[in-house]
Amino acid sequence: MGLALILLSLLIFLKKPFEDVSRYSVWAILTVVVVFEFSIGATLSKGLNRGLGTLLAGGLALGMGILSQLAGKWEELIITVSIFTVGFCATYAKQYPTMKAYEYGFRVFLITYCYIIVSGYRTGEFVQTAINRFLLIALGATVALGINVCIYPIWAGEDLHNLVAKNFMGVAASLEGVVNNYLNCVEYERVPSKILTYQAADDVVYKGYRSAVESTSTEDSLMGFAVWEPPHGRYKMLRYPWQNYVKVSGALRHCAFMVMAMHGCILSEIQAPPEKRQVFKRELQKVGSEGAKILRDLGNKVKKMEKLGEEDILYEVHEAAEELQQKIDKKSFLLVNSESWEIGNRPRGEGDPQDLLNVDEERHFLEYKSLSEAVLDLRAVKVPKGWGEQAAAEKKPAVPVGVGDENMFRKQISWPAHISFTADAVTKEEESKTYESASSLSLATFTSLLIEFVARLQNLVDSFEELGERAKFKDPLEQAPTTTGGFSNRLSNVLTVKD
Repeated sequence: MGLALILLSLLIFLKKPFEDVSRYSVWAILTVVVVFEFSIGATLSKGLNRGLGTLLAGGLALGMGILSQLAGKWEELIITVSIFTVGFCATYAKQYPTMKAYEYGFRVFLITYCYIIVSGYRTGEFVQTAINRFLLIALGATVALGINVCIYPIWAGEDLHNLVAKNFMGVAASLEGVVNNYLNCVEYERVPSKILTYQAADDVVYKGYRSAVESTSTEDSLMGFAVWEPPHGRYKMLRYPWQNYVKVSGALRHCAFMVMAMHGCILSEIQAPPEKRQVFKRELQKVGSEGAKILRDLGNKVKKMEKLGEEDILYEVHEAAEELQQKIDKKSFLLVNSESWEIGNRPRGEGDPQDLLNVDEERHFLEYKSLSEAVLDLRAVKVPKGWGEQAAAEKKPAVPVGVGDENMFRKQISWPAHISFTADAVTKEEESKTYESASSLSLATFTSLLIEFVARLQNLVDSFEELGERAKFKDPLEQAPTTTGGFSNRLSNVLTVKD
């Protein structure tokens, strides 16, 4: 920025015959201040918007200025009406979503038109004012873009690529951390106040998925700048599909919501007993580790710009999820209070004859539902292409005991400590059973969220494959190292083929 300003500030020292350039050099300096950005895409976008807005406004102001001079005594009226009309139309047009990328160009168009009309009316030099302003703005934009490209270039597309790959690693770390913390029965003794207000915190689990959830605006901004950039580096296509990077990140965010909800189970007041968690420990750990492995593999594929291989990347995690579902079916009695089951506990009383006819059918239905015999087959699930399904409801974070940003941990308890389990008090006993049932359901909530995470991975894989096809990622089979070397290597290859 300093170098660009110095180069354009030299214009003020020009003497005859460049007095006009010296007098209007401030427009070149202002252009550098406004246009110069850290990334090349942002600089190019603003530069083109500023140049296009200046050119169109200059041409329109020049024609309107000549028309107003020919009008004679109606000159002031024509100028006033034209300023109102241009200001109204330009401000109205930029409200359309399709014109969002040219919003800065509309502002420059309006400023340039008003400046040329007003200054031209005072000096009577519409043509000279329009030409000087356009040339100096073009000079300032050219200097800013040239320095931005030649001295430490920063590409918005490259930043978007790295951000998406980084989010994969963050969600994978959060998934592993939340599963391990839940199985180790670790909770916050004092929840950091920043987590409660959804601010940046040092917690590893929280920080990983929060970065992926909150990167929407950054990705949209980077994509808006990247589409202006010419082919460069690894992105040699003329119209590179940057929007597919945003789509992949959206699918990843859809999975991160499940990790966020599972973290809410750790922050919740009601916790499952440790002994019940240990029953499903092996299956939960396997699903968590396989899910994190897939996220890391996809993140590395995005970073290296490689397609998926022929093998099914979701096979292992689907197997792990099916094992977890089968374990839940076998141990479903741990997730509910069997004493409260309706089977065998229905009061025998006279009722409506129609109700008596439906007793056997309803009992058969309840018995089938209570046995939980169905086995989940994630390969047979048709994942909808849209994003209309509702995410699972999140647990409300626990209220902090004290204000502070430190993570203080303690072993979880099965239910709030103020509940007294005394056999002589019927009310207390009922409350204890209520909390015991709720604590078991919290374990069912955590496992169901983890299985839902696995189901959502299919959308992520589909989005990645679409990105790989449109961006022409490298095929991993073609990346096999070719035989290179000296005469001895080639001779050994020939002998091997003959054998």
